Amino acid sequence: MAVTILTHPLIQHKLSILRDINTGVKVFREVVSEMAMLMCYEAMRELPLEEVSIMTPVAEANVNVLAGKKLALVPILRAGLGMVDGILELVPSAKVAHIGLYRDPETLDAVEYYCKMPHDISERDCFILDPMLATGGTAVAAAQFLKDAGVHSIKLLTLLSAPPGVEKMEKAHPDVEIITCAIDPQLNNHGYIVPGLGDAGDRIFGTK
Repeated sequence: MAVTILTHPLIQHKLSILRDINTGVKVFREVVSEMAMLMCYEAMRELPLEEVSIMTPVAEANVNVLAGKKLALVPILRAGLGMVDGILELVPSAKVAHIGLYRDPETLDAVEYYCKMPHDISERDCFILDPMLATGGTAVAAAQFLKDAGVHSIKLLTLLSAPPGVEKMEKAHPDVEIITCAIDPQLNNHGYIVPGLGDAGDRIFGTK
């Protein structure tokens, strides 16, 4: 399984803003969206192009345009919603599926409560969006839902990861590439990434 860690200075700077306990809801939400937009460049670098002929104000030119590949963004509710708008700014034609999962506080297993996908999801390249890859339970479950629906191309975009989550994804879905901005060393007893950035969903939506 491929794991890509994005070390671009802008991404690393913005990640430090998210980690800071003093960052308020408004800024946190905005920075999550900005980081998702920046991550989109890496995640979609292999999209196919086709050559077309256009007229510039000066002359005719052969240029490259996207070849019309069908894409779907798949945010894991609710924190993954914070990453959607930033990517849609760049790829407004992408469809958006929704997978509702929560982590059982006792077992740390993923529990499904909602799943809604475009009817042609099996024909699309899918990008799972979740700010945190901690235990890996929700990401593994989301990837399995997509595979059960016939999806063959899946990438996972996550702002922050931990070794247990990466290892669990590698074991369950070695064909799913993980694109992340950092891998922190460990989880605490509650399954939170350490040092991490806290609960991404709570910080995006201002809840506790």
